[in-house]
Amino acid sequence: MAPFVPRTRAAAAIRMTKIALQNQSRTIRRLRAKLATERRESAARKNGLEDKVSSLERELELQRCNNHTVTLYHKDIDHRISQLGLQEDNVVPFDDEWEEEPEEEGIEKIPVGEGEIVEE
Repeated sequence: MAPFVPRTRAAAAIRMTKIALQNQSRTIRRLRAKLATERRESAARKNGLEDKVSSLERELELQRCNNHTVTLYHKDIDHRISQLGLQEDNVVPFDDEWEEEPEEEGIEKIPVGEGEIVEE
C-alpha cells in the first residue's frame, strides 16, 4: 500500500490545484462581466450627461438671446424717451391759465330766455 500513498497525495494536490484554477477562472469571468457592465453604464451616464450639457448650453444661449433682446428693447425705450425729452425742449410750454378770447366789438350778445323764439 505504501506505493499508492504518494500518488494519491499528488493526485489530491493536482485536483486541489485544478479546483483552485477553476475558481480563479470563474472569478475572472465574473469580474470581466462586471467590468463590461460598469463600462456600459458609464458610457450611458456619459451620453446622458453630454445630452444634458448640450441642452443646458442651448438653454443658456436662448437666455442670452432673450436678455439681449430685452436689453435692446430697453435701449430702444430709453432712446425714444430721450427723443421725447428733446422734442419737449423745442415745444412751447403749455400755459395752464385759461384766457378768454376777446369779444369782437361789432357783435353784441343778445340774451335769450327759456323757450323764447326770437324773430328779427
